[in-house]
This record gives sequence, C-alpha cells and structure tokens, in this order.
Amino acid sequence: MWFFLAALLGLYFLRRWYRERQTVENLTQKYVFITGCDSGFGNQLARQLDLKGMRVLAGCLTQQGAEDLEKATSDRLKTTILDVTSTESVAAAAEWVKGCVGDKGLWGVVNNAGTGVPVSLNSWLNKKDFMKVIDVNLLGVIDVSLQMLPLVKKARGRVVNVASSMGRLACFGGGYCPSKFGVEAFSDSLRRELQPFGLHVCIIEPGGFKTPIVDSVLQGFKDAWNRVPSDIKVQYGQQYFESYQKQMEELILEGSNNLCLVTDSIEHALTSCHPRTRYSPGWDAKLFYIPVSYLPTSVADYILTRNVPKPAQAI
Repeated sequence: MWFFLAALLGLYFLRRWYRERQTVENLTQKYVFITGCDSGFGNQLARQLDLKGMRVLAGCLTQQGAEDLEKATSDRLKTTILDVTSTESVAAAAEWVKGCVGDKGLWGVVNNAGTGVPVSLNSWLNKKDFMKVIDVNLLGVIDVSLQMLPLVKKARGRVVNVASSMGRLACFGGGYCPSKFGVEAFSDSLRRELQPFGLHVCIIEPGGFKTPIVDSVLQGFKDAWNRVPSDIKVQYGQQYFESYQKQMEELILEGSNNLCLVTDSIEHALTSCHPRTRYSPGWDAKLFYIPVSYLPTSVADYILTRNVPKPAQAI
C-alpha cells in the first residue's frame, strides 16, 4: 500500500519536473515589459532576460535609473520613464510599448514596481500613509495590467505580478501587507478571467530579500514613531517601540541576498510552457510564512507576537 502511494507521488513529481522544463519557442522574438527597473528585482530581471536574448522593455522611475540600465545591457533593451501612480504615465508607456512590439504583441508584463514605506503600527499612521503604498503596490499593478492587456492578448502571453509572502501573513502594519493581499486577489480574478483566451497570470510571493527598499523601511518605521502624538507614545512606551524595532530589523536584515531566487522564478513564469500559478522563492516563504498562514489564528498570533512586550498601558 505504502509502496503504491510512494510510486504515485514519485510519478506526479516526475511529470511536473518534465512539464516545467518545457520552454516556449522563439524567446528571442518575445517582448517583455517590466516595471520598477531602477534597482532590486526589476533591475536584475531586466539584465537577466537581456542576457537570454529576449527583447526587454524596462520601465524606470528615474532618468538616471534608465541610463544606468542601458549602459549595463545590450542594444535590444529599451527603457522608458514610468510612474505607476500616474494614469497618464502608464497610458504613455502603453503607447510606447505598442510602438515597440508592433503586430507581435506583448508576450509578458511583469508588475514589479513596489514600495514599503511607511511600514509601522497601523495606529501610528494615517490614511495618506496607507495610500502612498497602496497606490504603487496595488493600484499601479491594476493600472499597468489593464492598459497592457490588449497587447498581451494579441501575443497570447502572460501577466506576472510580484506580490509577497506578506500577502498571506500580515506581520506588521501599514499599507504594504494590505496592498499585497490585494495583488493576490486581483491576480486570482484576472487569471480566471483570462484562461479562456489562453493567457497565464502568475503570482510571485517572495520571502525576505535584501533590496534597496530595506533601508527605507527601517528609516520609515523610525520616522513614523517620531511623528506619533505624545499621548499615543505614552500608550505604547519607548520599550515597546524599541522591541518592535528590533523585531523589524531581524525580520528584514535576515533576508537573503540572492535576488536570483526571485528573478529565476519570474523568468520561469515567462518562459515555461507550463508556468505555475504561484511561486514562493526563499526558504522563509516555504518553511515559515506560508505554513504559518495556514495555522489556527491563535497559534499564528502567538508565533508573531511572542517576542514583543505589551504596550505600556495594555490591560
């Protein structure tokens, strides 16, 4: 009995291994548009796909970021300035992409642009603080996806959205986790909608990685505490702030430096004949965040808060 079950399991993984190694033909003729290419995952992915011979269209927030990327890549790669929070900028980028791809259509859209600032306790923030993050991480993903969709349909291509393990398990306050939960929901609904057209929608759920966002997140946490009204500071206390800050630092600074774990997942989503619905690069994503998200709420709460003292005025 156990041998039979083990054999079935082995055949399942063998079949999966074989299917996932079948790649799309004529990749050097495929166009891929990537947002957030100034640094981090987007920058590395643009360089990686360029080395593979694909035709990369890179959206950068700054002119300096675009110039630096062009210097580091081949003539195939083209850049444009893109602010995903501006509908006008996204529309202009869509027209630019349309002119680049012509009748071939757009094989892939990678919604990578993101921000993590400000991250803090929810009660230390206001609505504008949440909107700064949600406008980039969620509404930007939606806007880019919808405006590029006609070109993706033309190529029968795919949409790859970079979410986060924090889109399953909210470990801190602020707009980051809600925005990533939203990316998960948008991607799921879009995937089901586009399946009849032969399109794929993939979600990337990285664990902790050291990108340029890290330093800004830690500084943003300190800035949020400094802006907190004195009565709220009394409620929580300096010891609570320092303990929470230490936990944040451990959570972020222990992240992996190997950005290729993420960019390789995105590359597979773009080039495999049978891409996965979800990718979870990073051992912390596979062994901590995602498993803990399935635990009973009381158990997950204990794991996430066991090292943080109670606020000064807690009951």
